[in-house]
Amino acid sequence: MLIPKLAFKNMRGAGLKTWLNAGVLSMAFVVIIWTQGLYQGIDAEASRAMTDAEYGGGQFWMNGYDPYDPLTLQDAHAPVPAPLVSMIDAGRAAAFLVVPATIYPNGRLMSAVLKGVDPDQRVLSLPAAVLKASHTEVPALIGTRMAQSAGLKKGDVVTVRWRDARGTFDAREIEIVEVMSTVVGTIDSGLIWLPLETLREMAALPGQATIVVTAKGTAPGTLPAVPGWTFVGPDVLMKDVKTLVQSKTIGASIMYVILIFLAMLAVFNTQLLSIWRRRKEIGTIMALGMPRGRIVGLFTLEGALTGVLAAAIGAVYGIPLLALTAIRGIGLGASLGDSFGLALSEKLYPVYSVLLVGGTTLLIFLVTTAVSYLPTRRISRLKPTDALRGRFS
Repeated sequence: MLIPKLAFKNMRGAGLKTWLNAGVLSMAFVVIIWTQGLYQGIDAEASRAMTDAEYGGGQFWMNGYDPYDPLTLQDAHAPVPAPLVSMIDAGRAAAFLVVPATIYPNGRLMSAVLKGVDPDQRVLSLPAAVLKASHTEVPALIGTRMAQSAGLKKGDVVTVRWRDARGTFDAREIEIVEVMSTVVGTIDSGLIWLPLETLREMAALPGQATIVVTAKGTAPGTLPAVPGWTFVGPDVLMKDVKTLVQSKTIGASIMYVILIFLAMLAVFNTQLLSIWRRRKEIGTIMALGMPRGRIVGLFTLEGALTGVLAAAIGAVYGIPLLALTAIRGIGLGASLGDSFGLALSEKLYPVYSVLLVGGTTLLIFLVTTAVSYLPTRRISRLKPTDALRGRFS
């Protein structure tokens, strides 16, 4: 118990230096946890929104469909296989048909994609029920981004032209029955949602689809193997989101390194100065018979206790601050999510996991202990006579 008592006594004796070091370390604690919680919140928010509105439990793509290649869309359709029809009838999946088209809003020409959806589907959170409630011959649902780029609003009628399965170009007027607001840009930009059976009749593709989306939470092991169709799981569908968040997290690590470096530099300099000023004290206790290892442990423990004090100080102002942002969220603005290419709402709620808080605390504690140990290595080579004279050998 002698070493811990001496360590506490020396920390109290250092006064303001101890509090300054602990304060700098506490800032590193809070900033790292807050920033990492922010990125975890982005990941959770984007994943949840895209899963609910677009990806579900995964998608079956008919072979030849590539969402990143618009040239494949014209031929990206096939009859829905019987196993998938059974899932659709049971409410465990929903079929979607994709047809490229051209619209003529306000006398302009604009490329678009017609996407057929069953108004009765409950697999995704799309407000497709408005298509069933309308008495219009060809009701259409668009998002706010599409409405802004095309200059359309609810109640507008616009001409749309497409090519059917026989290669014949056809045109019809559609009415915008609803403009939905969604954070998921991939179900909004450039898309016009039509009733599935209506689009099948327009494109002469009875019983056909491009994508079949499974219900959220569907285990991949329970899905049937369907020839001509490829199942794409949520992990693959959200790979871009995960990669983007990971790259942002790695970029933020530069700031973490700078903060930790500044904090460790302060601890290192304090320890070095403390050893220099207390060299006579070190010589005295060495002459009294205390082993060098215990003296090294004394100074190392003092640095480690600085890390503990920093965690306590950070908890005093960090917990209320982090709790406030987790409850009230952080305002991002309406367009920031689109600028990042992520499905984010106007408010982001950080996620602070036990692993994040505990891991950050442990990391800084270990680094502080290691930095505190480095200046004390000279003590192992110090002669008691030199220390009593006030010098290092």
